Order: sequence, then structure tokens, then C-alpha cells
Amino acid sequence: MDLRIFTEPQQGATYDTLLTVAKATEDLGFDAFFRSDHYLRMGNVDGLPGPTDAWITLAGLARETKRIRLGTLMTAGTFRLPGVLAIQVAQVDQMSGGRVELGLGAGWFEEEHKAYGIPFPKEKFARLEEQLAIVTGLWATEVGKTFDFHGTYYDLTGSPALPKPAQKKIPVLIGGHGATRTPRLAARYADEFNIPFASVEDSERQFGRVRAAAVAAGRDADDLVYSNALVVCVGKDDQEVARRAAAIGREVDELKANGLAGSPAEVVDKIGRYAEAGSRRIYLQVLDLGDLDHLELISSKVQSQLS
Repeated sequence: MDLRIFTEPQQGATYDTLLTVAKATEDLGFDAFFRSDHYLRMGNVDGLPGPTDAWITLAGLARETKRIRLGTLMTAGTFRLPGVLAIQVAQVDQMSGGRVELGLGAGWFEEEHKAYGIPFPKEKFARLEEQLAIVTGLWATEVGKTFDFHGTYYDLTGSPALPKPAQKKIPVLIGGHGATRTPRLAARYADEFNIPFASVEDSERQFGRVRAAAVAAGRDADDLVYSNALVVCVGKDDQEVARRAAAIGREVDELKANGLAGSPAEVVDKIGRYAEAGSRRIYLQVLDLGDLDHLELISSKVQSQLS
């Protein structure tokens, strides 16, 4: 079971804070540092000092880390044209020496689009399908050849399809709870399928849908990695769990029901249940980015038992 650190910087974080967490992620032996792609805070926080851009952040981290994978859960398809996104991600992959992964979603948070003047189209899922075809198609085009795409929303003619990533193939993550279109899209384009903030039972059901869609598409279902994203709140005792829950404005019982919370033993046990449901990777949503002792505890008392 891989454990990855997943951050939500729109809630309030500077680049320096993210760098500190990413370096701790690397030093403590976690597999990867991922971040959300949002420009507006959510819930009852002030979001200060304001948003950071996902791919600018990852470009910086690419030069200041050496081992960990770097990526997004999920890049919003509404924020970037697919041709531009393919260039950005390929460049960051080069800057990292081939450690980037692209989570790409349709985009959903209408308020942040209004706040920053970003168009919020009605047909987001159909656009996402074209975006995936374009981004992966540009990367797969042989050097010296050109790429064309003529769709409903995007039109590319004679693209040189450059630059190329450092990796032969950048892993693409697709995720969500949709019962039909999402599994079909994952079966066609994804290297990893991620379900965010879902129960063990819902995860197992959705993994089954994706596996069936992969088989229907003529693909080995085991070609995909199946993963979860879950909020994490671990403490060495009940008092520490309660303190960490209060720091992120959550209740302990709710966190235990809907995330990975409690003692290290409790969290290891619940991760085991997700593993039995088919999950092979957990993105730990860390909401208090100033609490590096939390990461150290997870590394020493949870991750060590999963190796």
C-alpha cells in the first residue's frame, strides 16, 4: 500500500509552506506529494494569503525535491486549454526528471470561476473527454510527426506535439463517483482510478465498475492502479486525536466514520479494509499543513506497518 500526501492549498498556504511539507514528505519516506487545483477557499476559513497555482507550485517543487512523485488531484479541465496543459505538464516532468503524474477532472466549483473570471461551461464532461484525448495524443505523437484533432470543443491542426515529457508515459489519473461515464473514461485513458472521500463499500462498488469497463474496452483490469483519497487525523492517544480534529474544524466521530482517524492501530486496520476492497494507494488529505509532527507520526507508526 502506497501512502501519498495530499494537500488543499486553497484553504491557506504559501509556496514556502508547501515546500516544507513536500520536503517532509520526501524525508519521511512517503511516496508522493499531491495538491488540489483550486483558486478559492472552501468552508469557514479565510484562505489567506490566497491561492497558489497548482502547476507553478509543482514546477518549483520539481527542482527542490529528488525522489517523490508530484501531481494533482485533480487539475481542473476548465482552467487550462488542453494543448497548453500538455506543454505545462511535460515541462514540469522534464524539470523533475520524470516524476510527474496528471490527475485531470472536469472542474466543478462554479464560485471560483466567477471569482476569477474563468468560463464555466455547461458541457464539462464532454470537454474533459476531448481534453484527455488531446493531452495524451500530443504526448504519444512521435517526434517529427504532427498531431491533429477535430472535436466539438477543440480543434488542433498540424501541432508539432512538443515538448515531450521525460517519462515515456506520464501516468494519468481519473476519478470520481459517476457510475457509467466515469468508469468508461477511466478504462480508456487512465493509468490510475481514484475515488475521493468514499466508504469502503462504495469504493469496492466503484472499483468493480471500473474493472468491468476496462474488460469491456478490451483491457486487463489489473493494468490500472485503484486508489482512495481520505482525510487523515492520527494521534498517539485520544487527546491528540481530538486536538488535531479541532485544529481542522472537524469532529472525531465524523472523521472516524468518513476518513482515517484515531490511533495508528485504528488507522492501519481501516487501511487494511480499503486494501481488501481493492485499493492499492491512499492519498492522505492533510489539512493542517503546519503540523509536521502529524506526518512524522503517520510515517513511523502507520506507514511502517504497511511496508
